[in-house]
Amino acid sequence: MNDRMFDSPVFVKSENSLIQEIACLEDALEFLYAWPRNRRGTIFETALRACQRAFDSGYPLTAARDAFCGFAKSVKILEDVSVPLPWMTGKGGRGGGLTA
Repeated sequence: MNDRMFDSPVFVKSENSLIQEIACLEDALEFLYAWPRNRRGTIFETALRACQRAFDSGYPLTAARDAFCGFAKSVKILEDVSVPLPWMTGKGGRGGGLTA
């Protein structure tokens, strides 16, 4: 197992309204590096620094995930997946959606 995987993924909504799963440190860094420069601020910088420190050293992965979540929440792209997303459930709630 990748030692840079988050305990639980973070779900964010991208500009085209697709929900993206951020499951590991590399996903978070890739997302942050692609974030538009004109929308970056203090919370973005904090999240980026935390993720970079976790990538480069023994900085806690949970702290980096929390910082990323804080950033996502601050820019209103954090998705609450406490309710299953449509693609996570099958037809009629029976799961899978396929017949045998």
